[in-house]
Amino acid sequence: MERQVDEVADRLHSAAIHVLRRAADEDTASGLSRARLSALSVVVFRGPLTLGELAAAEGVRSATMTGIVHGLVRAGLVRRRPSPADGRAVLVDATAKGRRLLNRARGRRIDLVAAHLADLSASELEVLARATELVEERFGVRPWTPVDR
Repeated sequence: MERQVDEVADRLHSAAIHVLRRAADEDTASGLSRARLSALSVVVFRGPLTLGELAAAEGVRSATMTGIVHGLVRAGLVRRRPSPADGRAVLVDATAKGRRLLNRARGRRIDLVAAHLADLSASELEVLARATELVEERFGVRPWTPVDR
């Protein structure tokens, strides 16, 4: 059983990487770098964050995130605003323009994945849907919806 678990984990890991790489090819249409698009996604889906929280979510240093956010602000995709909880802190929040851009970019990725699944039978789609539920359960993932602010 342990060997089977290892084999499934290996194949799932590889498949996930390939799906994400293929989907990421659609990101160039957004006009943003992958780093900026990823940061925008975190802001849209997790709501207003401090620069430190955003940097931690993206696994980069605050100094790196400062540059990424500066570019997003210049493009009108996010705004900085004072934190109501701590006057010294600044929150990064998505603008309506940023949410629209992110939703279009995400839609292109989803459309690409859906196109690759379109010829599956109903029973194959059910199997894939259940497998997706299991992965979400095991990794504490929940279906994300953009935060409307």
